[in-house]
Amino acid sequence: MTSDVSSSEQVPALSVEARAALPPDDSVAARLRGFGPLGLFAILVIILTSVFKPLSAILVLLWAWRSQTPWREIGYVRPKSWIGSLAVGIVFGCTLKLVMKAIVMPLLGAPEINSAYHYLIGNRAALPGLVFMMIVGAGFGEETIFRGYLFERLGKLFGTGAGAKVSIVLLTSAVFALGHYANLGLPGVEQAIITGLVFGTIFAVTGRIWMVMCAHAAFDLTAIAIIYWNVEAAVAHLLFK
Repeated sequence: MTSDVSSSEQVPALSVEARAALPPDDSVAARLRGFGPLGLFAILVIILTSVFKPLSAILVLLWAWRSQTPWREIGYVRPKSWIGSLAVGIVFGCTLKLVMKAIVMPLLGAPEINSAYHYLIGNRAALPGLVFMMIVGAGFGEETIFRGYLFERLGKLFGTGAGAKVSIVLLTSAVFALGHYANLGLPGVEQAIITGLVFGTIFAVTGRIWMVMCAHAAFDLTAIAIIYWNVEAAVAHLLFK
């Protein structure tokens, strides 16, 4: 008798108000998070629209909101310092591009001139659109899709162990690189797989996407600056004549 009383005192029944406050089961959210027909359809739509990267990234955010996926799971975590993360991202992205152009790509036998963007030399009219795409399309769009979204989806399949994270970095880097073949050819794929590995590793270790977004945008903006000021050949031969 005493035991029953104690037990009932320790586990009080929920009041009507408390039960009403509990979140209702959301079958749509659960299916979006899963890998059934609706979950796979969401993945397919996001991947197919990735040719329009800002749109695809917005769809990722809508998916996260509707599926009730915590923002941190796609890397949207508030940094300790917005300005600090921005500064680190800019410096890292610019430095990485210069290292790629002056050292890595020459060693891989890449052409000194990026023929796909050769038209940009001194072309002020083309700058606004390209700057927008490098910041919104590449920095925000590609990182949200290839790092935030795909890391979350593949993490649900592979797990969160070290081996799983290595596999996810390799797989997402390969997919990211293949997307650069159409307009940049083999050199573009080579460069993208290296940058994908770098950005993917940073994201896998930190779980934060803001600095990686800034670094990616800075990387591409540095590439535009090098071409616009017509110093591609000079940078490419900085160490290797």
